[in-house]
Amino acid sequence: MGVWNAEWRTAALPDLASRDWDLIVVGGGICGAGILREAARRGWKCLLLEQRDFAWGTSSRSSKMVHGGLRYIAKGQFGLTRASVRERQRLLAEAPGLVEPLSFVMPHRGGFPGPKVFGGLLAVYDALAGRRNHLYYPLQQLRYLVPGLSEGGLQGGTRFFDAVTDDARLVMRVLGEARTDGGEALNGVRVVALQREQGRVTGLEAEDLESGQRFTFRTRAVAQATGAWADRLRAAQGTEHIRPLRGSHLLLPGWRLPLAHAISFMHPADGRPVFVFPWEGATVIGTTDLDHGDGLDQDARISETEVDYLLQACALQFPASGIGRRDVLSTWAGVRPVVSDGEARLKPSDEKREHALWVEPGCVTLAGGKLTTFRLLALEVLRACAGFVGRALEAGDDPVFKPCVAPAVPALSPAQRLRLLGRHGGGIAELVRWVELLGNERVGATDTLWTELAWAAEGELVLHLDDLLLRRTRLGLLLPEGACGELPRIRALCQPLLGWDDARWAREEADYLALWRRCYSLPE
Repeated sequence: MGVWNAEWRTAALPDLASRDWDLIVVGGGICGAGILREAARRGWKCLLLEQRDFAWGTSSRSSKMVHGGLRYIAKGQFGLTRASVRERQRLLAEAPGLVEPLSFVMPHRGGFPGPKVFGGLLAVYDALAGRRNHLYYPLQQLRYLVPGLSEGGLQGGTRFFDAVTDDARLVMRVLGEARTDGGEALNGVRVVALQREQGRVTGLEAEDLESGQRFTFRTRAVAQATGAWADRLRAAQGTEHIRPLRGSHLLLPGWRLPLAHAISFMHPADGRPVFVFPWEGATVIGTTDLDHGDGLDQDARISETEVDYLLQACALQFPASGIGRRDVLSTWAGVRPVVSDGEARLKPSDEKREHALWVEPGCVTLAGGKLTTFRLLALEVLRACAGFVGRALEAGDDPVFKPCVAPAVPALSPAQRLRLLGRHGGGIAELVRWVELLGNERVGATDTLWTELAWAAEGELVLHLDDLLLRRTRLGLLLPEGACGELPRIRALCQPLLGWDDARWAREEADYLALWRRCYSLPE
């Protein structure tokens, strides 16, 4: 894949701007990465531009679940569910170590849905996936399955399976596959305007946010996958628009509320589904669903109301745990780009989660969509772009991730090798070089290795410290105070690799800690 760091970026940007492209993808989340990956494998000359950092928006702040959307069955959205469960199975098979199965338990307390109704929904769910994968547990057995669960009105529980991932690492892995096949990707490049000639998009103007320079790019087609920002550049048409909805989460230390399964239940305040689940050795409580009224260009953050809502949900299911604000390790809030027709002011949770394509000559805008189905969304966008590019879109069902094998390294356990292979794919050989230098020591109590920090700083296009600690790794979420206690050692390892002088590191550290306190901790 070649060098991919800030020095390379500075040198490559003018050259990339001078080329003629078949396709420029705007947006570096999971959908944009998927579009770039599918275009690159077909030999299209393709480039991705991201205004902040890869996965900076929703794709690093989702609920981390790769699921089929069980609740969409109740809304009659069988097509969406069928596609989702099949893509879930595909990702589980292609990316072990990155996409992992996760069992869910739905406690039944006499309300809706009861065991029979829920079992019926799961029977449909399993049929769409092509396998039976659920079981009902009476109260006596449920006590062993989920210790500490409140027994008030509890009859039993139903266990079923979905999957969980590190969403930001999923984006990076897909981008890695795209770059292997000849695609290019840049972060820190904001698209200012689309260029149109005789009613057709022929290129775009973009600003390098690092230097302030502006560049003009020529392309046969533009694919916008900008999530909540989708309305900004496209030509307005119809009544459909993006309704930004915020979903917020709390993260607890794993020891404070240890779980082997995700607990799924309806919040008594509004009947919305809420989850408490294990992730990366910690425990997540999520999620909310509210209109997001803050500006989209700032990191979203949780509100006091949402904190209370999620803590109440946890207390109702695990009253003996005594979980409170003092136990919260970190928070995150993502903005869902939900497509709304604007006619009826529905409650956020009543909005459908179907995606839409908005097409004008030379430009296709993807609106909405789910993390799980990013591959299918990418193919749909490419079909819409193919006529503009002048290429037929060959049918194919090739894997998203090329098979790769981790070299045998005595320092790594089988579990560590699988984890690194899942998160880094084809980059595993370079990562192993760092393992041989630094060993397999973990950062604090996390599963993240110091070698991963070194490799990210050297070869994963880190522009700022929050890129490294919130997206390339998740240390800013998983360690107390945003990993503040580990910053001296992180500096010693990563500052030379990033090429920052002492003044630059001091600025980056101050900016990162201010961002963490503002948007990734409890509201002050």
